[in-house]
Amino acid sequence: MNFSTALVTGANKGIGRHIAQQLAEAGLTVYTASRDKARGEEAAAALGPNARPLVLDVTDPESISAAAAAVPELDILVNNAGIMPDSAAPPECGVEAFRATYETNVFAVLAVTNALLPALRRSAHPRIVNVSSGTGSLTWSADGPQQVFKTAGSGAAYRSSKTALNALTLFYAQALPEFRINALAPGLRRTDLNPRAAAADGDPAEAAAAAVRLALLPDDGPTGLFHQWDGTIAPW
Repeated sequence: MNFSTALVTGANKGIGRHIAQQLAEAGLTVYTASRDKARGEEAAAALGPNARPLVLDVTDPESISAAAAAVPELDILVNNAGIMPDSAAPPECGVEAFRATYETNVFAVLAVTNALLPALRRSAHPRIVNVSSGTGSLTWSADGPQQVFKTAGSGAAYRSSKTALNALTLFYAQALPEFRINALAPGLRRTDLNPRAAAADGDPAEAAAAAVRLALLPDDGPTGLFHQWDGTIAPW
């Protein structure tokens, strides 16, 4: 399988940076997309000659258009950028927190993906990986194996945004059967998503390896599924 180019959103830190690093080490040219120009350039420099900095604010239509114009051909898109500004349950959560969360975690994925579809369609093996969350599984939220999934509705904005992202992943896969399009539950990783993640032991590189596996799937590989980082399938 010949993959040559990839774009990773939120690639200047956390899981996204490790995804970009591993794809670059696999020999791909990787666009390290970041809304902060300096941080994106720093990440690209650290990742080596296969990395290319790309300014991309996933919530800014003009930034998305400019980035898409700079990427004429693309094999792999990893929608990794995500935020969790509020951990409240619905009775305590404001509408603005929901709007801000969905703007990055759902609407931006739609906008970025659609802007890059012309470039992806030029690929013989187009791949899209959406970094989701196990907390977005409605099955696990109702009857999950871990207490984190049954927490009186806390983190409602973030968790429901990932549920919506899972649905979007499925719908894209149905609309684009020639692509391989999948969602990933990366597990709790040591990132700056929230205080719990910042204190976690989980290695973000391990989650990144799972994303890279999905990014490099063969043409007969799965599509429209919700994968756990360990290779098993997560329930919707």
